[in-house]
Amino acid sequence: MFRNQYDTDVTTWSPAGRLFQVEYAMEAVKQGSAAIGIRSKTHVVLACVNKANSELSSHQKKIFKVDNHIGVAIAGLTADGRVLSRFMRSECINYGFTYESPLPVGRLVVHLADKAQVCTQRSWKRPYGVGLLVAGLDESGAHLYYNCPSGNYFEYQAFAIGSRSQAAKTYLERRFENFMDSSRDDLVKDALLAIRETLQGEVLKSSICTVAVVGVGEAFHILDQETVQHLIDSFEVVEEAPAAEPDAAAADQGVAAGGDQGAVAGGDQDVAPMDI
Repeated sequence: MFRNQYDTDVTTWSPAGRLFQVEYAMEAVKQGSAAIGIRSKTHVVLACVNKANSELSSHQKKIFKVDNHIGVAIAGLTADGRVLSRFMRSECINYGFTYESPLPVGRLVVHLADKAQVCTQRSWKRPYGVGLLVAGLDESGAHLYYNCPSGNYFEYQAFAIGSRSQAAKTYLERRFENFMDSSRDDLVKDALLAIRETLQGEVLKSSICTVAVVGVGEAFHILDQETVQHLIDSFEVVEEAPAAEPDAAAADQGVAAGGDQGAVAGGDQDVAPMDI
């Protein structure tokens, strides 16, 4: 079976029961810059990598505020993400005008999934090439959803999408049992550590990442770079302190034996791909 016989139209099924245009859109999400979401009982934290494609350009915005109680992080085609975020804002405004209350997060996610699914059954449309992590707080508590280009949506305790997200997922899977009872600052710290896992050895700085928080008594907002850099410096100092003790002990042992200590040089790591 040749794939190019069945991928010219989103409504054409392959003999294996696959829609290749939808799978291509899901592949665009995997190629986008990483985005991570973590939730506890009271807070949800979103974090993403926002590296610029060139030293002469600014980075593309990857986290959008939808309402005071809802925000999204995207991975994939940023233009599609902006369109969907505007749609979500309109839904929140219309609901608030009609019912004079905030739109429940689950209902907004269903509307978003229905909009994405329509693009999988119309020959004159294409699927949205973007995945969205929707973070919100309503009467039933804190929520974190992932919306797929296929129209599927899932609620998660913690999730990562985008390029090299598997490394972040591995970190989150080791830590997720503690997330429900974590404080706001601990969630932000775990989100930054998960982002660092996707960089594959590159130094984590506030200039290449964005962090946003929503929770009880705290409207959705993006943390400023100074706050993020202070948090990064704090946990890096904690990690480096224990590591200095074995090095000192090894140095003392080498001096006693009269041997020379060798330095190990680390190789260059792969550079993260360009943002989609």
